[in-house]
Amino acid sequence: MGGNSALAKDLGGPTEWTEQLKTNELLADIYDLLQVINANLVNFATQGKKKPKITPYTRPGKEDNTKRKLGKDALPLPKLREWIRSKQNGRR
Repeated sequence: MGGNSALAKDLGGPTEWTEQLKTNELLADIYDLLQVINANLVNFATQGKKKPKITPYTRPGKEDNTKRKLGKDALPLPKLREWIRSKQNGRR
């Protein structure tokens, strides 16, 4: 149901909330664009020697898609067995 529906207007509140949400989304988009412009200016000024990191503004309700590092190497067999035993003992 949209924020401009008759029910939303009758209940009050959701219309203002919806408009505020749209404003926040637009501001986040503007923030992201300004970061890209800034990165391009830095890249131009340093002739490509410096590449700034661009991190988009986090939006509420969006899932975090960052990858988690689990480890560099394989777990030695004795430590793996110990870990499995600790998990099995925790279930009982």
